[in-house]
Amino acid sequence: MNMRLKDKTAIVTGAGSGFGRGIATRFALEGARVGVIDINHDSAVQVANEIGESAFAMEADVSSDEDVSQMVQQSLYRFGKLDILVNNAGTTHRNRPMTEVTEEEYERIFSVNVKSVFLSARHVVPLMKKQGYGVILNVASTAGVRPRPGLVWYNTSKGAMMTATKAMAIELAPDKIRVNAINPVAGETGMLHLFMGEDTPEKRAQFISTIPLGRLSLPKDMANAALFLCSEEAEMITGLCMEVDGGRCI
Repeated sequence: MNMRLKDKTAIVTGAGSGFGRGIATRFALEGARVGVIDINHDSAVQVANEIGESAFAMEADVSSDEDVSQMVQQSLYRFGKLDILVNNAGTTHRNRPMTEVTEEEYERIFSVNVKSVFLSARHVVPLMKKQGYGVILNVASTAGVRPRPGLVWYNTSKGAMMTATKAMAIELAPDKIRVNAINPVAGETGMLHLFMGEDTPEKRAQFISTIPLGRLSLPKDMANAALFLCSEEAEMITGLCMEVDGGRCI
C-alpha cells in the first residue's frame, strides 16, 4: 500500500474529537507521525492511544501563545521536524441574534478561530522557511462563504480564516510553503447543537434540506480532503479554500 504521508510529521489541533480526530487518525494510517493537540487533555490522550506509537497527546489552548509555542517545541522534540500543521480547533456561539452574543463569547470565538492562525504561524512559519517546505491547512467553514442567520460572529471569524489562508499562501509561496483551507458544512460533531440552536429532528431536517447531497458532513469527509491537500499530490495547490459541503455553497 502506498502511504501518502510516509515519513511526514503533523500537528492537528482540536484533534480530541470530531473533524480533528478524523484527520489525525487518517494521517497516521497514511504513515504520518501526529501530534494530537486538544484543550481537553483526556480526549487528546484517548485519540493518541487509539492511533498508537506514531502519535503523542498534548493539552493546549490554541489562543495562548505559550501553549502554541509548547505544542511546536514538543513536536520538534518528538519528531525532529514539522511538515504539516492543521489548524482545526474551533468554537462557536449558540445560534441567536447577533446583538445577543456577549462580548466574552465574541472574543473567545476570535481568539480560537482567528488568533490561533496568527499564533501558530509565528511559531511554525520560521521552521518551515528554514526547512524549505511545509504545508498549513486551516479548517474554515461554509459559514464564511454562505453565512446562516443567527451565527453572524462565527461566520465572520471563518471569513477571516479564509482571507488569512489566501494571504498566507501568496506571501509564503516563494518559501515553498503551501497554505490551503477546507470549508466543511455542519457536521456530526459536538458543535452541531450550537449551530442549530437546539438539536431536534425538525431542526436537523431543516439543516439537511440546505445540503444538496442530503446529509451532514462526517469526520471522514474532512479527513479525505485534508489528506489530499496535505499530500504531495496537491503540490501545485495553494490558497485554495475547498468546500467539502455536499453542494451547500452552490
